[in-house]
Amino acid sequence: MGHADQTLHVEALSRATNPPKATDVSLAEYWMPFTPNRDFKRDPKMVVRAEGMYYWSDQGERIIDGASGLFCAAAGHGRREIADAVSAQVRNLDYVAPFTRGHPKQFELATRLAAITPGDLDRIFFTNSGSEAVDSAMKIALAYHQAHGEPARTMFVSRERAYHGVNFGGVALSGLVNNRRRFGPGLAGVAHMRHTNLPQHNKTRGEPADGAELADDLARIVNLYGAENIAACIVEPIAGSTGCLVPPKGYLARLRKICDQHGILLIFDEVITGFGRTGEAFAAHSFGVTPDMMTMAKALTNGAQPMGAVAVATRIHDAIMDAAPEGAIEFFHGYTYSGHPVACAAALATLDIYRDEQLFERARSLAPYFQDAIFSLASHPTVADVRGYGMLAGIDLHAQGSPGARGHAFQKQLFANGMHLKATGDCVIVAPPLVAEKSHIDAMTDILRRTLSQV
Repeated sequence: MGHADQTLHVEALSRATNPPKATDVSLAEYWMPFTPNRDFKRDPKMVVRAEGMYYWSDQGERIIDGASGLFCAAAGHGRREIADAVSAQVRNLDYVAPFTRGHPKQFELATRLAAITPGDLDRIFFTNSGSEAVDSAMKIALAYHQAHGEPARTMFVSRERAYHGVNFGGVALSGLVNNRRRFGPGLAGVAHMRHTNLPQHNKTRGEPADGAELADDLARIVNLYGAENIAACIVEPIAGSTGCLVPPKGYLARLRKICDQHGILLIFDEVITGFGRTGEAFAAHSFGVTPDMMTMAKALTNGAQPMGAVAVATRIHDAIMDAAPEGAIEFFHGYTYSGHPVACAAALATLDIYRDEQLFERARSLAPYFQDAIFSLASHPTVADVRGYGMLAGIDLHAQGSPGARGHAFQKQLFANGMHLKATGDCVIVAPPLVAEKSHIDAMTDILRRTLSQV
């Protein structure tokens, strides 16, 4: 199919968008992210409407959302409360420059977030995505050590099979080869610990009993480079995009102890695990370990507006503030859309839903049923491994052909069978909205089982 012929007749979209007449939309111009574009444009998977637990395709087919979009829509789709808040905010104050100007909802949202973050993570810096939140956390770490009189601390420690976004800072931290291999040397000064998915953990539900000693990789890196050169260690409490790698019991606490011993900041990337996915506000609560900084995004606005944030320990914030002269800009960093009024309105409405509908508690209550359902698939001959915690699970498929080929075919067949999931290589990641009922979990499990027998 040539570019001139890559068009999509969208008369069916009238059910959702009600255009005055059918039009032809070219598929050639838009370069899709993390997508085999040529494959998609030969066989487009178009979504035109969403409500509750479901999407609807341009063919009118109902698709159950097994991944909360991309781990975003924890409160389900089409929430009128968020739409109304966004609409009202656009009419009242659509934008104000975030540098040297403010608006009330920035401060209200920061206060609300500080009330649910663990420990003293009470200072909030707003970004527009998880990727930006990670890069911002890295800059905050560097600024803190400079303010603290240790400017040599410029290195970062991450982990194999980590995903920390796609900006150059996050790519340097990444432990996924395809996220790194085409982009040159990237940011220098990053060391990687081993991931925690040991062979003996195969088909282990929840936290593996052994493997906490893998945290000692951080001590080995300290011995190699010197603690005085290391700014921070950043990990996802549960490695998400790589396929739900649940930490071994005691692993995160051991990292915390090593960081404390050597003056290294501990950063949790909670872009996926935040806002109820583990049955608590954040995975830090679930695992009983408080980091020095924490990144968040995705479910912060239920996916209705782009937004991210970094929660920072008060002492880190205060050290940076106190090191700057009075009247000076203390931290030379920020974005045109930091704390955007419309994004703040969406986030505040989302937090109201989480509170009023007790969705974090609901997730904690539903998690055992969800995990039972997912682990019922573990004996299927197509399944190589299953892992899960809370309302998050990963299913590894036995590879067939080139790496990732079976996973890609699986998620396409899932869509044809009426289900949306996120795939990474030959792993699919299940993370349903927290408003799910047991009947939704049953429906998803049935579709998964049927599709496993088709690929």
